[in-house]
Amino acid sequence: MIGMDTRGLQEIRETPAPTSIAAAILAVRALRKKIARKLIAGTIAATVLVPLLLVLAPEEAQALPAFARQTGQNCVSCHAGGQFPELTPYGRMFKMTGYTIGERALPLSVMAVVSSSRVRDTTKSDNPPADFAKNRAVTFSSASLFIAGKVTENIGLFSQITYDNYAEQAVAPDGVGAGKFKGHTNADNIDLRYADRFIDSNRDLIFGVSANNNPSVSDPWNTAAAWMQYVPVPSPSSSQFVDGNAPYPGYGSGGNVAGLSAYAYLNKMLYAELGGYKTANRGLSIMSAGINNAGTTKLKGTNPYWRLALTHEWGPHNIMLGTSGMIADVYDNPEDTSDPTSTHRFNDKGLDAQYQYLLDPHTVTAQVAYMTSKHRYPDSVANQPVNFVDALGNPLANTNTSDTTNTLRAKLTYVYQAKYGGSLGYFNRTGNTNTLNQTSGFDPATGLITSDPTGSLGAAELSTRVGGNLSGNPATRGFTYEAFWTPMQYVRVGLQYTTYSKFNGASSNYDGLGRDAKDNNTLFFYVWGAY
Repeated sequence: MIGMDTRGLQEIRETPAPTSIAAAILAVRALRKKIARKLIAGTIAATVLVPLLLVLAPEEAQALPAFARQTGQNCVSCHAGGQFPELTPYGRMFKMTGYTIGERALPLSVMAVVSSSRVRDTTKSDNPPADFAKNRAVTFSSASLFIAGKVTENIGLFSQITYDNYAEQAVAPDGVGAGKFKGHTNADNIDLRYADRFIDSNRDLIFGVSANNNPSVSDPWNTAAAWMQYVPVPSPSSSQFVDGNAPYPGYGSGGNVAGLSAYAYLNKMLYAELGGYKTANRGLSIMSAGINNAGTTKLKGTNPYWRLALTHEWGPHNIMLGTSGMIADVYDNPEDTSDPTSTHRFNDKGLDAQYQYLLDPHTVTAQVAYMTSKHRYPDSVANQPVNFVDALGNPLANTNTSDTTNTLRAKLTYVYQAKYGGSLGYFNRTGNTNTLNQTSGFDPATGLITSDPTGSLGAAELSTRVGGNLSGNPATRGFTYEAFWTPMQYVRVGLQYTTYSKFNGASSNYDGLGRDAKDNNTLFFYVWGAY
């Protein structure tokens, strides 16, 4: 077999990239050491990866994230218009060749997000301090430590350890207000790769293997489920309606599982990937480090994942048409996997496409992703009676044995001079009605729809305000408008406004307690920095 042709990699390295300011804001710099110490102390992942750091001989540190130091390139070479983490053709090539382009450098970076959310209407709630915690407040929402870079000529790593400053919230002493928050750290995205490239007069083949913990995190396009939602989402309930929490295509297995996939990219035209995922336990527990047993996704056996894409580049243009899918059997109770029939089966299949125009000073990206998800329930969940009744007091239909949900996402983005940008996003989720999804309804004891927080009405079955679902249908639809500014290449300031024309199956009174879809419209401001 022909060995790697270094001329091919040299061609990639010499890809021109516009210059930009190579410095992070002073506030992020001041927080760096404090955040890194807290992240490392709080997670098993960092401890396990220490031996790997010894392999990565560090060079003189610069004020640049790990991959930029390694390649000597600035943000816009890998990220479209500097809009991290969305990749350019060069960035995709860097990822597919195993994060190995360039020389070994300091393999550490940090990232932090400061944000504020403002929900349009917070009055229709029994407990606004809990339902809309931190509404309008400026919060230090999360931070990540990245251990990433070239290990050998053919092996590279991307790993993210994330600290959520608002991961858990206690109940207020009076049972009405909002309790104190508690932070938490866990392994986020991990992608360890072996890759090689073979070039001759007839072919250009990249082949690789990825050990990762999130189906599609290995994918080089931002229409993949793991990457299309790119702005970190704050945990406080005031952010429950921001764009990152609106419907996105995704896989039933979720993340923090253990997977191995093999991929190939032929002649910069055909990409194919095939892998399998299992529970991240025993020797694979690094993939779910920091997550307790009750919160760890438990998969039955090995669950297949696949990806196929056709690509083409001409001049400043590039386009991709793709499909992907996964079948996953997820145990209903993560703490009890003794019954092999107690699994939810998810059959997810998607189509996606992406177009990019990259010619300084303009960057245009158009993305669309569609996924249909079939969910078969275990016997303990399927065909079960529910406690709500109809308006006449008659029993409702039993829960479904299976559901089908369809999710569409589309986004158009424009960036000028890698500094000023804006995007328009659209989301639409549809699916069949299921009483299992119904969290609001008529109480059999009182005949009323009530949340009855005081218990004075004597209701036997309470309805849920704000996040409730009266119809049992998942339909949710809306738009997200975004403007952002990148004053320096590792800082982005953004403003999003997410609007809803339908939520939980209805445009008006979706929870049965008077809340309309438009009440969830949310203004979201963020400052996202990396160092």
